[in-house]
Amino acid sequence: MSEFNNVTVVMKANVYFDGKVNSRTVVFADGTRKTLGFMQPGDYSFNTAEPERMDILAGELDVLLPGADWRTVKGGESFDVPGDAQFTLKVRTASDYCCSFLAAS
Repeated sequence: MSEFNNVTVVMKANVYFDGKVNSRTVVFADGTRKTLGFMQPGDYSFNTAEPERMDILAGELDVLLPGADWRTVKGGESFDVPGDAQFTLKVRTASDYCCSFLAAS
């Protein structure tokens, strides 16, 4: 999917790590949310409240998920993050991403 239709975009940006990571929230008619963002090269740790799927649209990074080893993720690939967890990214090249917030199971 290269675009979203019939959505609301929250105008205020989500800005992290002195502006090196930023995103915009997209809200769908059914209330589901995603964020579309951009990360500059660097090392970042995030905390989640709910499960997420990170689709890397372009770029390359390494991800360390809870209970797993480091792995490389490139544009066109994705990874899932459990809720109430911390994960770490080493962004190698400028990376576009889409984060989908998943229903807790």
